[in-house]
Amino acid sequence: MKTASLLLFLASAAPLAAMTQDEVLQASLLPGWRMESGHHMAGLSFVLAPGWKTYWRRPGEAGIPPEFDWSGSENVASVRVHWPSPVMFHTNGMQTVGYKGGVVLPLEVQPKVPGAPMHLKARISMGICKDICMPAQVTVSADLAAPGAESDGIRAALKARPASGGGAGVGRVSCAVEPIADGLRLTATVEIAARGGEEAVVIEPGDPSIWVSDSQTLRQGGVLTSVSEMVASSGAPFALDRSALRLTVLGGDSAVEIDGCPAP
Repeated sequence: MKTASLLLFLASAAPLAAMTQDEVLQASLLPGWRMESGHHMAGLSFVLAPGWKTYWRRPGEAGIPPEFDWSGSENVASVRVHWPSPVMFHTNGMQTVGYKGGVVLPLEVQPKVPGAPMHLKARISMGICKDICMPAQVTVSADLAAPGAESDGIRAALKARPASGGGAGVGRVSCAVEPIADGLRLTATVEIAARGGEEAVVIEPGDPSIWVSDSQTLRQGGVLTSVSEMVASSGAPFALDRSALRLTVLGGDSAVEIDGCPAP
C-alpha cells in the first residue's frame, strides 16, 4: 500500500525538470528556549512557495509522511514532535492531510545529560506538492542554549495543536472491529458536534507499521461514523491494542485528538 502511494507520488513529480527544491521550500531550525522540566523547546520551520503544501504524520494514501533523522545531534536523548492541527486537501483525486504554505513543528528535546550543552541536527525527508509533487531532503542544525528565547512561531504552533477529546466536548467513543481477508475493518463512532466544512476521522494504531486505509466518514446528527481497514506489514492476523489507538477528528480550522477507543 505504501509502495503504491510512493509510485503515485513519484509519477506526479515527473514534470519537475525545470524546478528546484530551493525555489519552493525553505527550512530552518528555530533554537527556542529551555523549559522548566529541563527539556528544550525548539522548532522546525518550513516555508513553502504560494500554492505548495506538505504532509502531516498520517498524510493519507496519496501522501508521503516526513521522516526525521536526529543521529547527528549531540547530548540529545529524544525528540518529540508536537504536530499542529492539519487540514485536508485532495491530490490526484485522493484525500490527503497536511499543511498549506508551510508549518512550524515544535520539537521537545530531552537531553542525555541535563544542564550540558545540546546541539540538534535534523535530516528530514518529506514530500511537497502543488499541481505536481517532488520529494525533498533538508538538513538543519542549531545549538540549543539555555535559557534561550521565546519564539512567536513556536508558541503559535503549540497553540494550534489539536484539542483533547474532553476539552472539545466529545461524548461517547467506540470502535467495532471485524476480521477481513488480510486484516481488520474498524468502525469508529464519535459523538461530537459538527466542526464545519469537510470532516474526516484519521485512525492511527499504536504500531506504525500497520497500514491504515483512508477513512470513509459519515455524519448523522451529532455522531460521526468512520470506517477504515488495517493490514499488518506481515499480512498475517494481528491483535489490535485499543488503548493505543488514536482518533483525530478533522474539520473546519481545528482538530480534536482522542486517545484510546473501547469496544461498543
